[in-house]
Amino acid sequence: MAAPKPVYKRIVLKLTGESIQGGQGFGIDPDAIRSVALQIKEIHELGVQVAVVIGGGNIFRGIQNDEAQGIDRATADYMGMLATVINGLALQDILEKIGVFTRVQTAIQLQQLAEPYIRRRAIRHLEKERVVIFVAGTGNPYFTTDTTAVLRAIEINAEAILKATKVDGVYSADPHTDRTAQKFSHLSYLDVLKKDLKVMDATAISLSKGNNLPIIVFNLMKPGNIKRVVLGEKIGTVVGPIRTRRSRQ
Repeated sequence: MAAPKPVYKRIVLKLTGESIQGGQGFGIDPDAIRSVALQIKEIHELGVQVAVVIGGGNIFRGIQNDEAQGIDRATADYMGMLATVINGLALQDILEKIGVFTRVQTAIQLQQLAEPYIRRRAIRHLEKERVVIFVAGTGNPYFTTDTTAVLRAIEINAEAILKATKVDGVYSADPHTDRTAQKFSHLSYLDVLKKDLKVMDATAISLSKGNNLPIIVFNLMKPGNIKRVVLGEKIGTVVGPIRTRRSRQ
């Protein structure tokens, strides 16, 4: 029996900074970031072209810290962008140590650390089977890394966004605090906006809707889940159109 083939050729994996902080509550945990890197390697070896957008909340979360610390919102957002650069460089280092060629592209100029974001160069890296990590958001304050993920996915013609979280999909309420919370297997973009579900911010959802870009929300904490998503298994929650193996035939 032939092994199942991926339903996506090119994806953007959206990671939070918290996904690599482990149980320590901040910073970068070596075991956590290695676990993520191994899952990326797993789908890379299936022939999937992988781009990654990573947040910086494990180091600095601009949208929360500006008010709490009296820092101007724009300044705080730029600080958050720099946090994503730290995370991106760390992920690149681990990926290359396990044999995955990787490039980091930044939306703000950091010539000694990473390439500038250039759309055609990013696509070329993917075609050459390199993982590309996009850091520093869009390069502009007031935009989240969720919006960055959608924007970059559209620019590089990705077929889906895989949004990695700590829960196994989208719920009607927080499943950790509300036992009556119901999990959705599929949602339309309008459902997310009307119900004010915290999948991504409204700008990101609207961009996805305008470009018919599916978002798959899944639990990263369960090893192998990224592979299960790209193989078309029904896990997590799909926002937007659903792609199946049959649609690839």
